[in-house]
Amino acid sequence: MIGRIGADPRDDEELRHQKSLLVLLAVLILPVSVVWGSVYLAFGEPVGILPFVYFAASIGSLALFAWTHNFGLLLAIQLLAVLLTTSLGQMFVGGFIPSGGVALWGILAPLGALVFLPVRGAIEWFVAFVVIFLLTGIAGEVFFADADLPAWFNSTMLALNIIGVGTIAFTVLASFAAQRNRALASLRVEQEKSEALLANILPSSIADRLKADGRAIADHFDSASVVFADVVNFTPLAQRLAPAEVVGLLDRLFSSFDTLVERHGLEKIKTIGDCYMAAAGVPDPSTDHAHRAALLALDMRQVAASSGNEGVELELRIGINTGPLVAGVIGSKRFLYDLWGDAVNTASRMESLGTPGEIQITSETYELLKDAFVCRPRGTIQVKGKGEMQTWFLVSPRPGDHGFER
Repeated sequence: MIGRIGADPRDDEELRHQKSLLVLLAVLILPVSVVWGSVYLAFGEPVGILPFVYFAASIGSLALFAWTHNFGLLLAIQLLAVLLTTSLGQMFVGGFIPSGGVALWGILAPLGALVFLPVRGAIEWFVAFVVIFLLTGIAGEVFFADADLPAWFNSTMLALNIIGVGTIAFTVLASFAAQRNRALASLRVEQEKSEALLANILPSSIADRLKADGRAIADHFDSASVVFADVVNFTPLAQRLAPAEVVGLLDRLFSSFDTLVERHGLEKIKTIGDCYMAAAGVPDPSTDHAHRAALLALDMRQVAASSGNEGVELELRIGINTGPLVAGVIGSKRFLYDLWGDAVNTASRMESLGTPGEIQITSETYELLKDAFVCRPRGTIQVKGKGEMQTWFLVSPRPGDHGFER
């Protein structure tokens, strides 16, 4: 309840914690000041009035804070009050030793500033503490007579002052350490989330390289296989379905494709509307990239046939091509691992010029697959920018071929 003095619903979590901590520390010191003042007054020393001056200033600042919610003003009054009243008490009693180290309480000012203010501000408060501590101590030794107090009393007060200051200082540092640990824990959680998100966006090896130097990445691959898969007649299908149904349909289908990509060791590149793009042999080169691409395409076709809803049948047009390409990450925002080159464009043409329900492959891919897969020749087709090309339809793995498990 006390910690909610001066609370404001608009405060963020850090400011609420700072307000609560400062109020708590101020309240903890109040009974100490009353006891200290009462003890000195009981021995007939007028310096006992100073702790009550601090008590009044502290109570007043808390009341003002509850009314104005001005945290900066509360902090300034609390730091000045603890620094000045204890240092003046040291001077009036006769200096460092006769005061029993009462001015040690002044160290709470720079410690508090270190918690609640920027480091530079805390340094200024520490310099002020050192200067005031030395000046009032020396002034007490030179200009003021030692208080008429028993030696045992001075020793006892020195011990109590050290214990009291140490307790409050430990409380401040413990709170600071707890706040730091919470911040570090939150930072680790956020870092793990960022790492997981980055791993879902980029291949792990590419993400590591990007984090290491932050520069554009471009790698050449002598041979890789690119797969494009597109849902046949998706545009008219999307027009007659509700938006949520369209998104849900694609989400289920492409999530299944993601699983297949992981199973066969390919890399998902991106989705473009209802088109799914993956590649084998990037970013980690492999000699069996064409076989992996073929197995993926066959499984994608099978999954699509069983992914439709009631009254909705899904059919794919799939294209595969093999050849040299460039892969990498460019730009400085919304990173994407992408592919460039004639091999990529030709793979896209294989899909767009394909036949619904078929997997069309180029002669480059066919040469790598013909011994392990059944392929049916389609003949020659006209391809924009390439002229006439001989293509095949991928049918299935050859019976008895156990080199690549589906």
